[in-house]
Amino acid sequence: MSANTDCPDPDAQTLQTLADELERLHERVTTLENGLSRKDDRIGRLETELEKAHRENKDLEARLEDLEESQTPIEARLDAHEKKLNANKDRVGELQARELEKGAHLLEKHIENGEIDVVDGRLERIRKDDGESYFRLPESDDPLERGSNVSLSYGDLLPLQQLAKMDEDMLRATTSALPSRLAVKLWKARTDPGVGDNPWRKGSASVREYVTAGDMKHWIRRQEKGISDDYAKKLVSRTIDALLDLSKSRLAVKKRTQRKNGLEYTERRVLLMDDVDIPGEMASSGDT
Repeated sequence: MSANTDCPDPDAQTLQTLADELERLHERVTTLENGLSRKDDRIGRLETELEKAHRENKDLEARLEDLEESQTPIEARLDAHEKKLNANKDRVGELQARELEKGAHLLEKHIENGEIDVVDGRLERIRKDDGESYFRLPESDDPLERGSNVSLSYGDLLPLQQLAKMDEDMLRATTSALPSRLAVKLWKARTDPGVGDNPWRKGSASVREYVTAGDMKHWIRRQEKGISDDYAKKLVSRTIDALLDLSKSRLAVKKRTQRKNGLEYTERRVLLMDDVDIPGEMASSGDT
């Protein structure tokens, strides 16, 4: 019988399998070698960057040492300048105190009020005809007459004006009476445009300005939120009394009969007459 030619040779098949496996292994080795080469390149770059970073760190450390060494002399110079400045400041303050005690009037912008050691520790701020503010010992006249005449000092002001210069906290500490505080706020609304809520009106003839009791009531309710209309009416009377007292009767109260909606009624008005002398204010001509 002849051999079967369709049956594959086992040795050839095994050899082919080994060849295929060898090819796969060869491709795998090539892939791994390529990956390893890329990693070597990356490691090389990182080592180069690390070396560069080490050099920069050394440079920075050297720079830091130089700065630390130079800082000590700079601090010493600053301390010396500060001591010299404080010494000069003390000398200037002493000279200013001597001048003030001799009666001098010194410009406010050149004075630190809390740093001047004078008798009783009190200085008075004044304004002069030149428009500048000065400090002086209370009621002392300047022998050199610098800045011309004193236009207004705190002691010249009416109690109403003095209180109007205070802030809210100081005003509350000075007077606990609500009508007095309302009187001060009402006066401040007349003289200070920054207040905004001003119920005063321009007068005519001999009246410079006035405020009606009705306008005052509405103004009080805007100032004191939550109070009733009846209580506001009572506060109007008390506030008017406080205005008269704190202005040393510079203000006047008059009643005026008016007709509205066919009805006649009488309303009080607080008047600032044109011929009344208010410290620091020029009397107007009386024209509307």
